[in-house]
Amino acid sequence: MSVIIQHTFLPADDHEASIAFYRDALGFEVRNDVGYGTMRWVTVGPKDQPQTSIVLCPPAVDPGLTDDERRTIVEMMAKGSYATIVLASDDLAETFDRVQATGADVVQEPIDQDYGVRDCAFRDPAGNLVRINQR
Repeated sequence: MSVIIQHTFLPADDHEASIAFYRDALGFEVRNDVGYGTMRWVTVGPKDQPQTSIVLCPPAVDPGLTDDERRTIVEMMAKGSYATIVLASDDLAETFDRVQATGADVVQEPIDQDYGVRDCAFRDPAGNLVRINQR
């Protein structure tokens, strides 16, 4: 039996800016772009991993959320404390330089963590924390 990560969802409140970050800064490909009314879902992923995708989705669209919960999500996104994804790179220094050169919001330059990982961190245009580990 094999279980893989097929999709993960990250909120995106400006899809064009998010597409530019994931496509241009990280080198992902855009795989799908679906609209429904005023909402939009864009699927991106690593070119060499067609089985793994990130879906950039409208924030707080779950019909079960209250207006207060929606406001809280928007506030947490603005603070950059709502969603996180951890990626890995064969060359962290090169990846950091490429992403930083696009003007992305740097949270942490590459460092060796006490728990044995070398990583860096950025915020995507929606405020999601994107950590990148040295593979």
